[in-house]
Amino acid sequence: MRYAIHFTPSPNDPLTHAAAAWLGRDVYSGQTVEPPAVSSLGMQEISYHTALPRRYGFHGAIKAPFRLMDDVGEAALLRSLMHFAGTHQPFTLPPFEIAKLGNLYGLVLSWPSEALNFLAASVVQEFDRYRAPLSDADIERADPDRLSATQLTNLHRWGHPYVMDEFRFQMILTGGVVPADCVRVERAVRGVFEPVLDRQVEFSNLALFVEDEPGAPFRVHSLHPMGRVSARKIA
Repeated sequence: MRYAIHFTPSPNDPLTHAAAAWLGRDVYSGQTVEPPAVSSLGMQEISYHTALPRRYGFHGAIKAPFRLMDDVGEAALLRSLMHFAGTHQPFTLPPFEIAKLGNLYGLVLSWPSEALNFLAASVVQEFDRYRAPLSDADIERADPDRLSATQLTNLHRWGHPYVMDEFRFQMILTGGVVPADCVRVERAVRGVFEPVLDRQVEFSNLALFVEDEPGAPFRVHSLHPMGRVSARKIA
């Protein structure tokens, strides 16, 4: 079993509903969702282009998937995450916008968020003590020859190359798209997501994702509200 700590909007958020339809799976319930009707792509094409993000679920990665240390149980991770979330205040994210990320499409923030960058670094540092060391196969899958010196250091120190100063928040919506399909795929992505991107989204929970067995789809195990501990102290 692997765990990950991510951001995903609340179950009732319009962005969650749009993503569930686009990806064909609700990340909370795990249930299959009928794809949206778009003019530029058929249902089978949408399913093909969303196969990879469908397995990982709609999320913005904070701490990438990891296995627990042998002497650590899930209950300890949950207690720690609940306490950690409660000591950090919610904040509002900058508006999302659709972007082409290499040969993928996804959502990114319109401008950087210092609050998010600080929280992401804090999560990586705090929960690294629960992470089992990477295997040689894990390191090879990260394609270390293509990483910069900083990214390679991050991989060995924190288990993932794109953390700390290398962290870039993004919510992936497609797998790799060949150039010939880019116009049609981007038109479909914009048609589905632009209607729900006209507002800012609150970052008010940390989501624990789980992969029950190798290759299984990730799902939201639990949401951990932010700010609860601080609010109790003030009260």
